[in-house]
Amino acid sequence: MKILVLGGAGYIGSHAVYQLIEQNHQVVVIDNLSTGHKDALHPDATFYLGDIRDLDFLRTVFKSEQIDAVIHFAANSLVGESMEKPLMYFDNNVYGTQVVLQAMVEFNVKSIVFSSTAATYGEPESVPITENMPTQPTSTYGETKLTMEKMMRWCQEAHGIQYVSLRYFNVAGAREDAQIGEDHDPETHLIPIVLQVALGKREFITIFGDDYPTEDGTCIRDYIHVEDLIDAHIRAVQYLRDGGKSQIFNLGSSTGFSVKEIIDVARRVTGHPIPEKMGQRRAGDPSTLIASSEKAARILNWEPERTEINRIITDAWRWHQHHPDGYQEGS
Repeated sequence: MKILVLGGAGYIGSHAVYQLIEQNHQVVVIDNLSTGHKDALHPDATFYLGDIRDLDFLRTVFKSEQIDAVIHFAANSLVGESMEKPLMYFDNNVYGTQVVLQAMVEFNVKSIVFSSTAATYGEPESVPITENMPTQPTSTYGETKLTMEKMMRWCQEAHGIQYVSLRYFNVAGAREDAQIGEDHDPETHLIPIVLQVALGKREFITIFGDDYPTEDGTCIRDYIHVEDLIDAHIRAVQYLRDGGKSQIFNLGSSTGFSVKEIIDVARRVTGHPIPEKMGQRRAGDPSTLIASSEKAARILNWEPERTEINRIITDAWRWHQHHPDGYQEGS
């Protein structure tokens, strides 16, 4: 199969490209490198530098490559930034997806797997979160992802494009060989921030609130290893190629870990003290977010294999040790 990976130079997209190539698929990558890294690209992937909002550019790619399916990771994804720059998020995420779907219609490509988010649910009614719970986003980011899902549904009605939307929670870890990993600027994810403290890049980790209704008072989140996450994407592509109908799936480990638990495990893995400071709660932070992945297990036959938080943090730490400055030259 020849698969087009949008955002294939990013953290999650690059892991998808590596796994796809290992499974003998041909991979075409589009990335504008606004947040992705050229050094994260697999050398055997065909790379096109460009923006998914440029229809003429997409037409050139679709004309040159016989694309069988699309995996779509290309989006802005910072919740805080989305609240400050909503128009930028609608332009890049929603309009970008509109242009991608337009190209798919023109070139008769009928399968797309889409990187969505648990942010589509907003404040969940209960946990674990299932796919039939109400979608009430509390951020522009979540709203754009939900809008993208709706756009795909109507393109299915009109043009027969089948889609799988994968709503996931906290993604962490890296390839075991430390070739690629997580490198964001600014970094907003807990595990890499904690590991930056261990590397001496930060003085301490700030815990935002310790008065939540949880066992230790800190927020609980569901962490999924990036390699398990990609396994679900590849299974979703095959599901569509085998004639599967459009579906939405949650992806998570179905297990929650508190902020303090994450810091304690990181201390054991790294052997560093990792100083912590207490801060105020952040607006809109739910106390507990845990996914039910029962539907993905049942339909995609997907079971995450790397759910131990020690394994996730160990793989992330190996990447950060080998690349303390991320993908910067000389690191």
